[in-house]
Amino acid sequence: MTSINHSKHFVAGFLLSLAGALLFSTKAIFVKLAFKETGVDAVTLLSLRMLFALPFYLIAAWMVLRKEHTKKLSKANLLWILIMGILGYYLSSLFDFIGLQYVSAGLERLILFLYPTFAVLINTYIFKAALSKRQIIALFLTYFGIGIAYFAELKTDSDNPQFVFGAFMIFLCAITYSFYLVGTGKLVHKAGATRYTAYAMISATVGIFVHFLLTKKVADIPFTTTLTWYAIALAIIATVIPSFLMSNGMKKIGSNNVSIITGIGPVSTIIQAHFLLGEQILLLQILGTVFVIIGVVLIGWNPKNVTN
Repeated sequence: MTSINHSKHFVAGFLLSLAGALLFSTKAIFVKLAFKETGVDAVTLLSLRMLFALPFYLIAAWMVLRKEHTKKLSKANLLWILIMGILGYYLSSLFDFIGLQYVSAGLERLILFLYPTFAVLINTYIFKAALSKRQIIALFLTYFGIGIAYFAELKTDSDNPQFVFGAFMIFLCAITYSFYLVGTGKLVHKAGATRYTAYAMISATVGIFVHFLLTKKVADIPFTTTLTWYAIALAIIATVIPSFLMSNGMKKIGSNNVSIITGIGPVSTIIQAHFLLGEQILLLQILGTVFVIIGVVLIGWNPKNVTN
């Protein structure tokens, strides 16, 4: 009976994480379309995204605090959650949005997918978490596939004069987000998935708003119907819903497993970018996609996997 419950628990976490990864993969599409159709800059678009997302996180935090049996967080844990929010959804999002001005949506997602590698390495070498053989095989397959697809995408964007800068920004995004991912794996059990996500996102929103007020003027925001709808889509579809899905998934199956499952993200973005943005899908990208899917299925096929 315990084994059956554990299996159901793992499957639930797998499905939550997978759904979160797929919804997160829409972010680059919305950002590229917003840049193209409205001419908005990265900081303004990021600020509008969080402006529309903030009410949901405030409500979530309020609902958690209303519960009579909510365990009080220590000051140290609360501080770490706020720091994770700054790393994961302020700095990483800022680097990501800046980078998306100069690289394709498909390439952005491929570079960003380095973050599971960093997260696994942090867990393994800093927190001494063991890697199972299945995780190692899944990592190898997913990264082999990403490497093939990355090489194909790289050739199509190599003539872009801002390519290196844009790619470097996405690389910084991957690094900062990997720390958030690992931190979430360590803190989400202490705070609860809903409270953790709400607090971290509120912290990130404060950082983003301060950045905006120091560098921009509210009067200069080009409020249009098109921009407003893209900001709302970014806030709800690509931020609020997947952030809660991923936190709950991580609570159930651990950050290492979530890191590998999110390998579906680049595949999803590449396909969406082809149909919605007109970006090319090359034969090598398709081959890489196959390896990524095999790796993701492999990690999801093992409900008895021990989480970290």
